[in-house]
Amino acid sequence: MTVVDEALLRDAARLTAVERARRVAPNLPIPLDAIARTAARLLGAPMGVVSFVGADEEHLAGMHGVPWSPAAGRPAPMAYSVGKYVVSADRPVSCDDMTVEQDRPVREHPLVSEFGVRAFIGVPLRDGAGRPVGSLSVLDDRTRRWTDDQRSTLVEIAGLLGPVPVDAPAAPGPVADLDTGGLLDGLQEAFVAVDADGTVVGWNAAARDLLGFDAEQVCGHPLRDTVLPDYGGRPVGEALARLFAAPGARRVLRQVVLRHRDGHEVPASVALSMVRGTHGALACAFITDLSAQVVAENDAQRQHGFLAALLDSLGVGVVACDADGRVRLINRAMRRVEGLPETGELSPAHVAAGAAMLHHSDGTPMKRGQTPLMQAWRGDTVRDADLMVKAPGLRKRLFTANARPIVTGDGRRLGAVVALHEVTAMRRAERFRDCHAQVLRAMAEASSPAEAAPGVLRALATVLEWPHAELWLIDEVTDTLHKAGHWTTAGYRIDDLVGGPIVKGAGITGTVWATGQRLWVPDITRTPHLATEESLARAEACARRGLRAVLAVPVRDGTDMFGVLVGYADTAEAHEDLLTVLLDGVAAQIGQFVALCRAQELARQLTRAKDDFLTLVGHEMRTPLTSIAAYTTVLADEAGALDDEQRAMVATIDRNVNLVCDIIDTLLDLAGLDAGHVQLSTGELEVAGLLAAAVEAAGPQAAAGNVRIHTSLPRRLPLHGDARRLRQVFDHLLSNAVIYNPGGDVQVHLTEEHGVVDLVISDNGMGVPAGEHDQLFDRFYRASNVRHHGIAGQGLGLSLVRTIVELHGGTVTLSAGKSGGTTVVVRLPQR
Repeated sequence: MTVVDEALLRDAARLTAVERARRVAPNLPIPLDAIARTAARLLGAPMGVVSFVGADEEHLAGMHGVPWSPAAGRPAPMAYSVGKYVVSADRPVSCDDMTVEQDRPVREHPLVSEFGVRAFIGVPLRDGAGRPVGSLSVLDDRTRRWTDDQRSTLVEIAGLLGPVPVDAPAAPGPVADLDTGGLLDGLQEAFVAVDADGTVVGWNAAARDLLGFDAEQVCGHPLRDTVLPDYGGRPVGEALARLFAAPGARRVLRQVVLRHRDGHEVPASVALSMVRGTHGALACAFITDLSAQVVAENDAQRQHGFLAALLDSLGVGVVACDADGRVRLINRAMRRVEGLPETGELSPAHVAAGAAMLHHSDGTPMKRGQTPLMQAWRGDTVRDADLMVKAPGLRKRLFTANARPIVTGDGRRLGAVVALHEVTAMRRAERFRDCHAQVLRAMAEASSPAEAAPGVLRALATVLEWPHAELWLIDEVTDTLHKAGHWTTAGYRIDDLVGGPIVKGAGITGTVWATGQRLWVPDITRTPHLATEESLARAEACARRGLRAVLAVPVRDGTDMFGVLVGYADTAEAHEDLLTVLLDGVAAQIGQFVALCRAQELARQLTRAKDDFLTLVGHEMRTPLTSIAAYTTVLADEAGALDDEQRAMVATIDRNVNLVCDIIDTLLDLAGLDAGHVQLSTGELEVAGLLAAAVEAAGPQAAAGNVRIHTSLPRRLPLHGDARRLRQVFDHLLSNAVIYNPGGDVQVHLTEEHGVVDLVISDNGMGVPAGEHDQLFDRFYRASNVRHHGIAGQGLGLSLVRTIVELHGGTVTLSAGKSGGTTVVVRLPQR
């Protein structure tokens, strides 16, 4: 169990020992960073720490691979310590998986949530009195099952330090006289000790393997004559003199080039520490071979130009970190997204600022340990994770992230990389489909553009996340632009922006009105389209409220322009082309709706005009015609007192009055039937007899035109309908067949099949020109060949026929006959 013993941690004697140990630790003969690195490597883990644990903070004296190391000389907060558990227990402590530990403080440890640490093992470091002053700990970002052998190894490594001294260390004699010689031979790192004269006095087995000299070949010989001819281009003796003359002990890290026994150069990293004692001062150096690193660096430099050019040419943002979790690469595309300098090295402040811009898809900030890069650094593979980048002063942008760890062939983790593909446009297009649906719904529920405007603008501004949107429409009568509606998000006070006249050709809205072309303004305060003081004042008022970018598109239907749709954004807008296309689509929807509303209004006006005309015909004309007809009848009754010419005039008046009355009656019938004011009087009837009576009534007219009517009628055929109206249909059709077929034959067939009555009337007369058959059912339309022959008629009969037939649920069609003439087919349901 991992517990914290506050009493032990705050024990005064222990804290005094911690402070002394912390001060003398840099003078120890073995660098503590090397101890941490050796422990981590031997246990196969990425991180190692040597620390001294105080009461409220932890001093990291040796580190390897830790991403949370504090600034130089500053302690780490106790919250980040696992050494406190080791010191509290005063024995080895391990945890295989911190995320499932029973103790809540361990499960919610900052190293888990922020840096992905999952497991640790630590052994205490004690002073000469046996007090626990610190710990040697190994940490892993994977779950581990720590073994007894690993625990024993860690104890042995801690034993290299022995009891941590709390006073200045005793002066050692020559290394050859120390008991630690065999222990140094067990180290993986090369070790060399040099006295103040520059003579090699210590040489371990790793140094022999690295440089090819046996201890006998170098010990007792000057350093300059063996493995180090110069030091940074200067004689090595000068560097040693400065080192031994420096007050106090200090640790020096340098990269040097050593000489191998066979003469070739060996690049190496040297950690140099001073040890002072009664036998004099010694410079102790731990050497790390950098040959492989130099080769890798040279190879990396050769490839760096190609790789950098490749990454910077990508449109996808790429970020990579090293094995310690430090960001090492941000390509140009990602720098642009985060508003960072596109070239040059990035400071830690730049990297931190870029990380602070990352948010979850719902807009909540993303902690460092939650980023896809850090998830990959901990060993996870991330696929298609959604995230948001919110940069100050810029519109938020949406990305999908794919991240994975960078691992060598032998399984060693080098870092992690993440690629971010922007999907802002795609997500916005998806939301715009919903916007179009909302716009259609708002227009479907409204009876006018002004009534639809609030819902349309709200849907548009919400999807685009624009604070303000306006719809302006052209008045057809005054040719002025008036506001049909606007919508403003909560928190914006723009009362002084929503009114005022729009001057054609001036300002953004006026310019679109005048040109009929869309207009994109990235900064309203810097646009040339401000020709009037009112336009300039409006732009300044927008800027004061944070409204900067403007997109205005014409509202049109085809070539007819009806107004202007305007949207205002509070940040710079990307994807201008996409926004323009999307806004054009909404503007087209609005244009069609405006055109439809105006067409419906025109239709209503025409209907009112037609009704007014029929009222005039029915009431204002019928009364005088009735009087004329009455007086004509009186004159006809007095025909004996009239001469032949006068009687002919009276007959003409009577005939024309009856013709006009018939036209008026037909018009009123059509209007009443169309409007529903005149209802059918339906009932059961015998349609064969009704048609036979119509044929008989047409007989005198047929005889006068030498027309022969041939019938094929069943004896009885029941039908549900209005007998008077159907008789009108039969009379009109038979009359047309006789009038336009002088000297010809008319065939009349009446049949029934499957509950449908079919009436076919065919003639072999003059027929109808091609392309005019359907037009004959329009009011007042007459075929062109009939007009040219001078045959009288008003073009109302077939319109009345179609209206009556359709009110019965039937159809009527007109076509050319097989042998010339015309064929009319009427189909009526029996029920």
